[in-house]
Formats: sequence, C-alpha cells, structure tokens
Amino acid sequence: MEQKKYFFAVDLGATSGRTIIGNIGDGAFKLEEVTRFPNNLIEQGGHYYWDIHALYFEIIRGLKEVARRGLDIASIGIDTWGVDFVCIGEDGAILRNPRAYRDPVTFSAMDDYLEHIITRKEVYDITGIQFMNFNSIFQLYAMRREGNSALEHAAKILFVPDALSWMLTGNEVCEYTIASTSQLLDPRTKQLDERLLQSLGLTRSKFGRMVQPGTVVGVLTDEVQRLTGLGAVPVIAVAGHDTGSAVAAVPAKNEQFAYLSSGTWSLMGIETKDAIISDLSYERNFTNEGGIEGTTRFLKNICGMWLYERCRLEWPEEVQKLSHPELQGSAMTVEPFRSIINPDDAAFAAPASMIGAIQKYCRDTNQYVPQTPAEICRCIFDSLALRYRQVFQWMQEFAPFKLETLHIIGGGSLNKYLNQFTANSTGATVLAGPQECTAIGNIMMQAKAAGLVQDIWQMRQIIANSTDMVKYEPQDKAQWDAAYDKYLSIVNKK
Repeated sequence: MEQKKYFFAVDLGATSGRTIIGNIGDGAFKLEEVTRFPNNLIEQGGHYYWDIHALYFEIIRGLKEVARRGLDIASIGIDTWGVDFVCIGEDGAILRNPRAYRDPVTFSAMDDYLEHIITRKEVYDITGIQFMNFNSIFQLYAMRREGNSALEHAAKILFVPDALSWMLTGNEVCEYTIASTSQLLDPRTKQLDERLLQSLGLTRSKFGRMVQPGTVVGVLTDEVQRLTGLGAVPVIAVAGHDTGSAVAAVPAKNEQFAYLSSGTWSLMGIETKDAIISDLSYERNFTNEGGIEGTTRFLKNICGMWLYERCRLEWPEEVQKLSHPELQGSAMTVEPFRSIINPDDAAFAAPASMIGAIQKYCRDTNQYVPQTPAEICRCIFDSLALRYRQVFQWMQEFAPFKLETLHIIGGGSLNKYLNQFTANSTGATVLAGPQECTAIGNIMMQAKAAGLVQDIWQMRQIIANSTDMVKYEPQDKAQWDAAYDKYLSIVNKK
C-alpha cells in the first residue's frame, strides 16, 4: 500500500509557534500538531528583537520529529505575523536578530516620515494600506534615520517567513502576501513601489524575487537534510502572512461573504479581485493586503478580545480561575447595553489598566460605570458586536456584491455568546469555524502546489467538508437596532 503523504506547516505567532502535519484524502483533511514552542520577545539595549535562530532551531526540531516517526513529507510551508524582516549580509550571514514590530524606535517614525518625506495621502494612494507605526516602511525609515548598521550593510532584506525559507533552502524570495503588509507594495502592479523604496535609500535588488503563494522556493539544503534526516523536501511559499493563510481557509461557498478573523485582534474584511483605494477607504482607514490567486483582502483591523484578555489579567485570582465559558456565561446574567464603548478608541490601545480605561470611558460619556467582572465582560461583548455592525455596514458599501454570510474563523469562533451577538447586531447569518484556519490555509496551499486541489474554491469545499461549522441566525432585531443608535450617539460625541 502506498505510504500516506503529509504536508508540514510552520505557523508562527507573535507569542508562540507550532509545527503541524496535515494530509488530504477522500475530499477531507486531517491535522496533527507536532511541536509547540514559545516565541520570545527579547529586550536589549532599548530595542525589541525576535530570536530568528531560535525559530529556525524549532523548525529543525519539528522536522527531526517527523523524520523520527518515518512520515513521508511532501513539502514544507511557513506563515508568520506581518511587517518584520531580516537583514542579510553580502557573505550570506544574518547581520542581527530582526527588530520586532513593538520596538519603540518606530513610535515617532511614522509621523516624521509622513511630514518630511511623502504625504499620508500619497502613501495610501500608492499602497492602500492602513497606517500603523510599525509597518515595514516606518521601521526601515527609523533604522535609516538612526544609522542602523545592519540595514546599512544589508545585501538582502527578507520578510520573516521568507528569511526562514532562505535558511532552509538558501534561496531568496519575496512572497506577495507578506510583502503586502509592508506598506511598500502597490496592489495594482503587485510589485514593491520604486518611489517608496527610493525614499528609504533602498533599491528593488535588496529584496528577493516576487512570488505568489504556491511557488516552490527550493528544496532543503544538504545541511538541513543532514540535520533532520529528511531528503530534498521542497519548501513552498504559502500565503506567508498568517492572515492570508487564514482567509484562504474560509469555508465559503461563493464570493458573497465577509470574514471575521477573531482573536486578540479582529480583522473583518472581504475578498476582492482588485484593491479598493478611494477617498472613503482612506478616511475609514481600510487596508488592502495580498491574498492567494491574486486576490486582495480588503479589511479593517478592530480591537478584538484584547480588551477581555487584559481585563482578565487584572481581575482577582478567583475570577481568573474561572473558565472562559463560566466567566462569559456570568456576563449574560447582567443587564445588556447599560455600558457601551468604542473598542477602537485610542484609550484602549495600551492603557496601564484596561478596567480603569473602560470605566473612565463610561464615566466620561455619562453612562453607568461597570464594576463587576460580569458587567465589564458584558460591556466588552456588547460593544464589540456593535462595532462589528458598523464595520460590516461600511464593508457592504465597498463590496461589489451583496454580503450574504459572515464567516467567523480563528480562536474567537468558539465564543458562542459573541458569535450570537454578532449575528444579532449585523443582521447577517454567521457561520463559526474553523478554529485552526491559519494552519489549514498553509497546508491547503501546499496541497494546491502539489496538484491535489485545483483552486481556492476546491480548497474551501474540502475545508467545509472537514469542519463542523456552527450557524447563528439574527435575533432580537429591535433591541439591537436601538442599541446601535445608542452606540453611534456615544462614539460620535467622544
């Protein structure tokens, strides 16, 4: 009997990473976690760094484990968070651990660049990317401004998933979806913009060749083969940006859907053939990131369960010991819509106390000030669902098609209360799942590269066949309409 072939996915987040194997057969897929490990932020000399060699070590460790099990690995794919990059020297050595996007050096860089180099509107018209101080363009500007020696001596600049693929294969590429997070890429040409590069004192030759998801980067080097015990396994450039991989795994039936990637941050968007760049998208700070098969992920970042997670850390130990369903269930026993906030207000970006920030917001807007964990939790869930409605309505204005369904994917797809609130608030049918969307999208792109699936819609059909989605239909329309009017009156005055 022919041995089953597996795809090896490396899924790296900003706090942890894991390696996963998956296989496809009979119109369905199966996943299994191989290893899990921390991704530690290193603070040194007033800067924050990622330990790129530690991540490489963990990939090697995962590959050793699959070799030990005697599994036949068809290919390897890597996805990570966006914007960060590695500087490579002329001699092929990493010049320094890469800066992390939380590095404080970027705090003033964005405003300085937009004031003195190229205007905000011009940058948006080129890239269609929302403005965040840690975007690659502003990191590079900050490094250039400080005379960073790694940047000055860099022969190549590789985004994190591309750098790890280079460490495995020796080949340099610039994968499209991860490059699109940089605010250096023009989504119309699907290439890095020469004017923006020149503004940073960079040339296009500093970056690898642009490749689309599904491209073979190369095979494992002789050194990696020796270290792992594997053969010349190909490394595939999947959707290197983790959100790109996640959206590829949305189990939609047709294009008439919106997605909500729900976790610490919520990303609500649609998938379009072309970028949407207009005065209105600029005003509302929407972003255009690269998707698979040449699509664009038109989306907006929303402060998600960050609010809840930060409050949970502040509550007494006996509250922290409660399970999420227990704590969230207690919130359902208190009066709804008594306290409403705008989750994306600047006050909640990085407060010393999240509980204090929520209470101050309510006090300043002449609302009831929530006191108990249940009241604060209910305030957060009500407010998130109302913010989702606002963004969903904006999304419908931009979409060239009617939005029939909202797919909630990621860890937040398990939150049954917020899922139901989201259906109630938006008036849309909500389908929740899968949770492991990033790893699934990574593996599906490898399967596509191997010829096992033809296109994104066949991928999504397989995912739908393998996922137990939970449907939430809208309820209590009048109550939620009234709550939305209250929400708008509060956030528009603030």
